[in-house]
Amino acid sequence: MSNRQSLIRRLEDRSAVVGVIGLGYVGLPLALAFSEAGYRVLGLDIDPGKPRALARGESYFRHVPDARVQRALDNGLEAGTDFSRAEEADALIICVPTPLNEHRDPDLSFIVNTMESIVPHLRAGHMVSLESTTWPGTTEEVLRPRLQQAGFSVGRDVFLAYSPEREDPGNASFTTATIPKVVSGSTPACREVAEALYRGVVDEVVPVSSTRAAEMTKLLENIHRAVNIGLVNEMKIVADRMGIDIYEVIEAAASKPFGFVPYYPGPGLGGHCIPIDPFYLTWKAREYGVNTRFIELAGEINSDMPRWVVSKIGEALNSRAKPIRGSTVLMLGIAYKKNVDDVRESPSVEIMHQLREHGAAVEYHDPYFPRFPTMRRYSFDLESQPLTAESLRDYDCVVIGVDHDLFDYERIFSEASLVVDTRGRARGDSDHIFRA
Repeated sequence: MSNRQSLIRRLEDRSAVVGVIGLGYVGLPLALAFSEAGYRVLGLDIDPGKPRALARGESYFRHVPDARVQRALDNGLEAGTDFSRAEEADALIICVPTPLNEHRDPDLSFIVNTMESIVPHLRAGHMVSLESTTWPGTTEEVLRPRLQQAGFSVGRDVFLAYSPEREDPGNASFTTATIPKVVSGSTPACREVAEALYRGVVDEVVPVSSTRAAEMTKLLENIHRAVNIGLVNEMKIVADRMGIDIYEVIEAAASKPFGFVPYYPGPGLGGHCIPIDPFYLTWKAREYGVNTRFIELAGEINSDMPRWVVSKIGEALNSRAKPIRGSTVLMLGIAYKKNVDDVRESPSVEIMHQLREHGAAVEYHDPYFPRFPTMRRYSFDLESQPLTAESLRDYDCVVIGVDHDLFDYERIFSEASLVVDTRGRARGDSDHIFRA
């Protein structure tokens, strides 16, 4: 029996061990999904805090219940930081970050370091699947050569695949298992193994012809959202100048049963995907002499939204004869979107930073963050402030930066003396509520 046939058989009868490298927002739900599907799962991460928490049966994400972690432990889940244990797994799935560097160029150091850590422990019959979002060609140009340099024949000795993650933290309508999974392989044999791997854990597998096509698929998904959000953000600014309620316009347009998909404006883009991923394609496109002007324009509009929000806060304060400098401002929500405990690329945090640069005294309230988390670009020595009727009245301005469902909006709008709403939670006219 060939390595391919043997591995597919073990994947199909669930005797294979699945290793997940990177136990963050993508890797942890994936590891739990494989465990729930009946596989023995090994998780690896460079952060020792994550395996320690999992060993205690504790989740470090609010949208992942402790009970799921405990069930996975009962089913044999193990987690650690020793990458030599990679040899114990039959399939290794890489779910590590792909940020941008200070020049907004792709940073593949997490992928490269992971490959260098696991290659010495690979054996014939192993599979490696990359899920991190990246530029088209990464699997073939960065991962495959490292396997070949180690003496492996890709598609015969080891199997290499790409399957972009599609996690949406906080989305109660979809789970890892119910979101269709795009897969491809470095060779036809690799793709066949990848299909067998993911068929065991997701309801629908969507094979594509090449890893480059799979990599481009992920970028198209996120660029589609970035461009449309950029469009509606620009429409919001135009509507604001014209005195038109953009949310009323969106709802009316959405009544059309074909040809229109509603997107909603906000204070800017956040999270690990949409603000980052378009730059992976623009960077790679330059290698082919292509200028992605449309994508870059949308990025400029979205990146500029926090500055526009700050200008609206200034207008709101001016209506009360107050400058930004010296004013007290409360930011409601510092996550990048509602109902998640994730601040990566959060526009709320950038707005706080800009307000502080203008001389405002800025505090925040967010039930998902009792204390302001450590971030690479920002440093706030703050704790989440209690939200009381008295405190709402005391601030010069309250800014709704994130529309968490936990917030009592009726109370906020009735008690705060001045509100700037960046998420469209306020409807109707009021002289103390400003849209931004």
